[in-house]
Amino acid sequence: MNQLRLSTIGQYYTYKEESLLPLLISSLGYDILWVDPDQCDILIIGKPMHPVKWVLKKGTSVILPDHYHKFVNKYINSRHYKPLTLFHTCENLRYDSVKTDYSITFDFSTNKEKHFRLPYWMEMVNWSHEDLTGNTNKRFGKLFSIEEMMQPLGRDFLARPRKAAIFASHLDEPRKGFYNALNKIIPVDGFGKYFDRKITSHSNSGIEKYTILKGYAFNFCPENKLQPGYYTEKIPEAFLSGALPLTWVDRNVSVDFNPNAFINFEQLEWQNPAVLHELLHSENKLAEFAQQPLLLSAPSIEPFREFIRNLLRDTV
Repeated sequence: MNQLRLSTIGQYYTYKEESLLPLLISSLGYDILWVDPDQCDILIIGKPMHPVKWVLKKGTSVILPDHYHKFVNKYINSRHYKPLTLFHTCENLRYDSVKTDYSITFDFSTNKEKHFRLPYWMEMVNWSHEDLTGNTNKRFGKLFSIEEMMQPLGRDFLARPRKAAIFASHLDEPRKGFYNALNKIIPVDGFGKYFDRKITSHSNSGIEKYTILKGYAFNFCPENKLQPGYYTEKIPEAFLSGALPLTWVDRNVSVDFNPNAFINFEQLEWQNPAVLHELLHSENKLAEFAQQPLLLSAPSIEPFREFIRNLLRDTV
């Protein structure tokens, strides 16, 4: 088995255990050795852990400030040979936020050879049918089943209490506006750091979303930003719990999910109470969602596996 020395800068502290990337590399026959950044073959770069001042680029995108690039480069420029660099993020950061050899992000980039689009929800899928095992989804309580997402939501949610659950660490706008508008139409129960200040992080919250959502007809799960391609775990979590997702997401989400399987505030006159009331209290309208699957076609992990094969060839 070939040995491969990996290192990270700016990744979340459970990256080595929970990210899909190390699992996939191991499945390709490599023995991973985690080393310091100045000793690695591949340097995996993410968002800095400490607060930084974001720099707006062209109004919507963000790039990391110069001092973060300098921080990263000190581990590269001092080397006798440079490691292959990989920008891998699940955050709302464009593929070119950090200048690297390769990148893995949510982005709809046209650079197919050096960039791979892996939206965060795909990290949580059960890929055992394609011989990739070992990933976990502790916050939700189970991995996402492709087979279940390709089945209709079903009518069970219609018999549940007509209220919504939201899991949130913040209610920054426009999320707060959505929350207030929705709370006037149906009860909304809040979970997470915003609603319980004793919680310091997701990992120690004690919250298992799947179990909680079983008691709700709706899961209010807006994304943090409207960004093409930026689709996280939120919609699949709601759907797989049998709750109807109420979200706020970029309309290009149809690339990943069936837009008829959830309610999208982006395409709704949500400021009008009458619109929300009619939609959420109409048996006929809600019943239409019961017939919709979340996935219209089955995704595969094989394109990502091939991308990593090519990346590793460059490394070797």
